[in-house]
Amino acid sequence: MIRSFLSKLPFGPWRERGPVVSVVRLSGAIGVASPLRPGLSLAAVAPLLERAFARRGQAAVALLVNSPGGSPVQSALIAKRIRDLAEEKKVPVLAFCEDVAASGGYWLACAADEIFADESSIVGSIGVVSASFGLHEFIERHGIERRVHTAGDKKVLLDPFAPEREDGVAHLKAIQAEIHESFKAMVRARRGAKLTGPEEELFSGAFWAGRRALEYGLIDGIGDARGTLRARFGEKVRFAVVQEHRPWWRRLPARSDTRSWAADFAGAALGAVEERALWARFGL
Repeated sequence: MIRSFLSKLPFGPWRERGPVVSVVRLSGAIGVASPLRPGLSLAAVAPLLERAFARRGQAAVALLVNSPGGSPVQSALIAKRIRDLAEEKKVPVLAFCEDVAASGGYWLACAADEIFADESSIVGSIGVVSASFGLHEFIERHGIERRVHTAGDKKVLLDPFAPEREDGVAHLKAIQAEIHESFKAMVRARRGAKLTGPEEELFSGAFWAGRRALEYGLIDGIGDARGTLRARFGEKVRFAVVQEHRPWWRRLPARSDTRSWAADFAGAALGAVEERALWARFGL
């Protein structure tokens, strides 16, 4: 009787403790990085994942995914690390899509055993894209002569300052097809019989809001992390948020050269433009 009374107190070693779920946020463009913008990469998130899965006796690991995609390589590496740790520690993984879990962002979500999203979340975009510019007419118009010397006639197949080459486009499309097949294989392996939409639609690069994504089997349910986890593990579930503790100024690279700092800021600005373009593909 006394123990029952003490367990209801909000303090002390005798209080009742609910199950624990480690929470890791995977937010931002994948692989879009500069010295001042580390981006979402395996190097950046591996320490957080290791800490999340290291907690003993936890009920699950929750991934909060908010990414428009980016590098397919980093997407695959992060997803593989999540699966490796989940299988090693025998811990279930639940992913929660926020604004966007598209392209590489959906690749990350597929590393989970179950995927949830909001009704307005953007999900899908299972495809591969490469974007550039054709600037050869611009430089000709302004009397700019570009000099490029190579060993190997295909070294500059996709040069934006030269007219587009058919063999260059064919080579790029062949690579994209290989990456697309890897992406599709990963989705099939992780979602399996849950996929109900037609493959020509699912793997077309299209994206959908939460309800349609649920109909197509891309996600398992509609819901937010707190409500879903409380319903799954009880009202007393506790959330252990895993995040980097270093203040922002300690993450800055050590530089003594002013020109190096200028280059870093220029790189950060270009990275911000690239990331903005990724988000804009989904109307955000």
